[in-house]
Amino acid sequence: MFTLSGLSRLLGAGCLVVVGAFGLAARADGPVQSPDSVRPNEAVLRTVGSERFIAFYEPGGGSCGLNVVMWNTADESGNSPARVRMNLEANQSAYIDSIDNKSIELQCGDFAETLKIKDTALLAGE
Repeated sequence: MFTLSGLSRLLGAGCLVVVGAFGLAARADGPVQSPDSVRPNEAVLRTVGSERFIAFYEPGGGSCGLNVVMWNTADESGNSPARVRMNLEANQSAYIDSIDNKSIELQCGDFAETLKIKDTALLAGE
């Protein structure tokens, strides 16, 4: 049985492992990109123009409970992150846009079995 202080130390150590894993991915030769679709609770890590985001979804009642955290890649102060939460019905989409006319579409799949990720252009002809 864990005491409250022992449990908090265990959780703190777990957080360090997770943060360390993200640090290793950030040092790779290029930005890590997720596949074109993910399953529930799998992370989507993408760059959209000058913005970077991490997202995941949780299924519920056939819809996708989407969580997204975005930040500016040039922000060294760490003051730019913003979190957005939304619920997408099956086949409904949300778009993540950057200020430099880049966009990514996140679409909830049938019965919330997958979340599809599609690179798109904001302006026709791009």
